[in-house]
Amino acid sequence: MVASAPKILLVRLKSIGDIVFTAPATDRLRQNHPDASIGFLTSVENRPVVETFPAVNEVLVLDRRLLRRPNLLATSRHLLGLVRRLRARRFSLVIDFQGYGETALLTRLTGAPTRWGCATRPLRRRAYTHNVPRPGGCHPADGYLQMLDQAGVPPAPVRNELRLPDHAMHEAQSFFMHSRLNPAKPTLFLQPFTSAEAKNWPLANFLALAKIWRHHGGQVLFGGGPNERDRLRPAKSAGFAVAAGVPLQTSAALACLATILVGGDTGLLHFVVALGQRTLALMPAERPGSSIPYRHPEWVVSPPPGRPVSEIPVAAVGKALAEIQMP
Repeated sequence: MVASAPKILLVRLKSIGDIVFTAPATDRLRQNHPDASIGFLTSVENRPVVETFPAVNEVLVLDRRLLRRPNLLATSRHLLGLVRRLRARRFSLVIDFQGYGETALLTRLTGAPTRWGCATRPLRRRAYTHNVPRPGGCHPADGYLQMLDQAGVPPAPVRNELRLPDHAMHEAQSFFMHSRLNPAKPTLFLQPFTSAEAKNWPLANFLALAKIWRHHGGQVLFGGGPNERDRLRPAKSAGFAVAAGVPLQTSAALACLATILVGGDTGLLHFVVALGQRTLALMPAERPGSSIPYRHPEWVVSPPPGRPVSEIPVAAVGKALAEIQMP
């Protein structure tokens, strides 16, 4: 490990949950280098996540959408401009938390004298001055901490804490007001859809759960991305508030105003866990390397062994909610 690292760059381009899982490692670096300037390179769409990291001084972004367009001139300008900005920062240490070909290349192009990463392919290894073994069999957040262990970063108290900006909370409070939701009333935030159909609990089950919560006097808010507005029409037709397509930080703030968030293995769920909000995750039982709510295996409702998430009974989720805070 370098004796002093006044300028540190962390690299993780995607996705929301995996970026959130780097928060404890980022905080450990801050604890070890309280006076350091810490930058974080991520994809432009994930800037709102990294902006909530208390330990990060600057967010740099790569617009990966440009890389998929046929306009070679625009792509080249963006990449060259990014590389110039990275080199101008004169980072003394770069840590690649992703280990993809593009992140390895960007790490190398920073020109930093010390570069850490995990790579199994020989070409990628050449991007790093220190190639640490890729962690396995543990939660991803603990895997990033293991990377720091292997690179010689001294241990520190593990903290998984992010902070939303004030404007996000104001926007969420405004949404509550316009949706006639009372922040003082028990509110269930439901996030039905994940990035993969196999990880989804049926929308019909979420609607049944919402009706149970409403029957007991609570209020319900459904969340989702902009592409899920149509899929959430049944929730709106049933009289429930729907916040599909609001900015990510606002969505996280809405979940934090609620009593609890219930959903599958989504980036938003892990995001709000790091914001200190209670969640209930619908996913298979804990297994090596699984991304359950960090340090909260008790916040999981699982299907029978070997069965898909879709077979979790509504009654099992309702029971878990009743044990937590059913209105």
